[in-house]
Amino acid sequence: MELIQLLKKSLLFSGLKDDDLAELAAITVRRAFRKGETLFCEGEEATGFYLLVSGSLKLCRVSPDGREKVLHFVRPGETFAEAAFFGDGRYPAESRAMEAGEVLYLPREGFMELMSRNPNFALNLVVSLSLMLRQFARQIEELSFADVTSRLASFLVRRVDEKSTTYGGVTYTDLGIRKGELASRLGTANETISRTFKKLKEEGIIEVEGGNVVIYQLEKLRKLSERHE
Repeated sequence: MELIQLLKKSLLFSGLKDDDLAELAAITVRRAFRKGETLFCEGEEATGFYLLVSGSLKLCRVSPDGREKVLHFVRPGETFAEAAFFGDGRYPAESRAMEAGEVLYLPREGFMELMSRNPNFALNLVVSLSLMLRQFARQIEELSFADVTSRLASFLVRRVDEKSTTYGGVTYTDLGIRKGELASRLGTANETISRTFKKLKEEGIIEVEGGNVVIYQLEKLRKLSERHE
């Protein structure tokens, strides 16, 4: 029953009925992982895909000279590696744990067998995939049309909504990731992120000390974030 509830949290499986979720839970494997652990490497055979239950993961590629490019930060409740699963059968990137946590592993063989004998299961997945595509289209639009200031403001507002405390009209939160990783996530350079933080500080909106953020003008930050909404 607990597995069914965990699967329900995923957008990919949100349209499935409880009977279908029960069948899916029967082939699902729970796996814990440590900080720094690699779940799979770029180019490996995609034997299945995953749903993040807890912790933090990033999907990245490493260039021949050792530089890392972060493609995506996985949040709890998100599935990942589906593209490899349904595509050419190989993982296009590396999955590395930023914090310890747990994933649900959905093996390819069992999943494909379930799809082949249950047409309604497959149909509901198509509906869910269309919703995911809309979500990704919005993210691409944000990266294409929003300036870095509004993208950064939007990120900080989401962090406040997820995890923050307020005292005396001042809001306290943290980035949750390194600034270099934040730059990759927002589709810009480290230097640009640093300049944007400096600009917001000079305007009296925020103060940043390491990974901690003090927000003095939350409403102004929200207005900046709404430029791309």
